[in-house]
Amino acid sequence: MTRDGAALPPYASTLDAAAHYGLRIYCAAVFLFLIAPVLVVVPLSFNAESFFSFTSGMLTLKPAAYSLKWYRDILANGMAAPEAPFSWGWLIDCWRDSQWVLAMRNSVIVGVCATILATALGTLAAVGLSRPEMPFRNLITGLLISPMIVPIVITATGMFFFFSAVGLAQTYAGLILAHALLGTPFVVITVTATLASFDRSLMRAAASLGAGPLRAFFSVQAPLILPGVLSGALFAFATSFDEVVVVLFLAAPDQRTIPRQMWSGLREQVSPTILAVATILVAISLALLTSLELLRRRVERLKAETPI
Repeated sequence: MTRDGAALPPYASTLDAAAHYGLRIYCAAVFLFLIAPVLVVVPLSFNAESFFSFTSGMLTLKPAAYSLKWYRDILANGMAAPEAPFSWGWLIDCWRDSQWVLAMRNSVIVGVCATILATALGTLAAVGLSRPEMPFRNLITGLLISPMIVPIVITATGMFFFFSAVGLAQTYAGLILAHALLGTPFVVITVTATLASFDRSLMRAAASLGAGPLRAFFSVQAPLILPGVLSGALFAFATSFDEVVVVLFLAAPDQRTIPRQMWSGLREQVSPTILAVATILVAISLALLTSLELLRRRVERLKAETPI
C-alpha cells in the first residue's frame, strides 16, 4: 500500500509528502493563472448588458442578467432583415449578409484548404528528411521550420510584396498558400517525431515482396505514421484558424476571417458579440486539444505494442 491511494510510496517522509503536494498546488496555481483570462470570457459572453465586465446581477446570479442575445447577434449582425420570421429566406439572408457567418465561412474554407496543402507538403518533406541518405538535412529542416521562428510581421510583409508581384495578393489562393506556409512547419515537426520510431525494415520487407515505393508508402508507412500526420494537420488548422497578421496584409475586404473580424470589431464597434465568438473559439480549441491528446495516447500505445 502507498500513502493516499497511490500518490506516494510507503517509505516517503513527511518532507517528501510536503514537496509532492506543494508541487501539485504550485502547478495548479500556474495553470489557473494561465487559463483564468480565457475562461472569464465565457460567463461574460452571456451578459445581458452591453458591457465587458460583470454586472451586479451577474454576480448575484440573477437569471435576468444573463442572455443569449450576443450569440444570436453572431447570426443577425449585418443581415438585411434580422427581425424577419425564421424561414428559408431568413437563412439565405444570414448566409449571404451576416458578417460573422461570412468570416466563419472564410475561416473554414481557408483553414481546410491550407491544412490539406500543409499536411501533404509537410508529410512528404518529413518522409524525405527522415531518410539517412538525404543531403543537407539540418539545413533543409531549418528552412522548413523558419516560419515558426521568424516574426510573423516580417513573414507577412515578405508575403505581401511577393504575392503582389505575382498577382496573388487579395485572392483566396494567395491567402491559402500563405496559411499553408505557416502550418507546414508543424506538420514537419510532428511527422518527423513519429518517423523517429518507425521501423524501416518494414519498408524493406514490403519491397522484397514486390511492392513499389508508392505502394509500400501508402500500405505500410502511411498507416503507421497517421497519428503524427493528423496531429500536424490539427496544428496547421489551428494556426490558420487563429492567424490575423497575414490576413491583414493579404486579404481583400470580403475575405475577412474570424480573427480579422474580431480585430476590426475591437477597433470599430466594441460589442459583447466578440466575447460570444471568443467562447466558441475556446470550445473549438478544447476540442482540438482533446483530439491531439487522444492521438498522442494512440501513438504511445502503438510504440508500446511495437516489438523491439
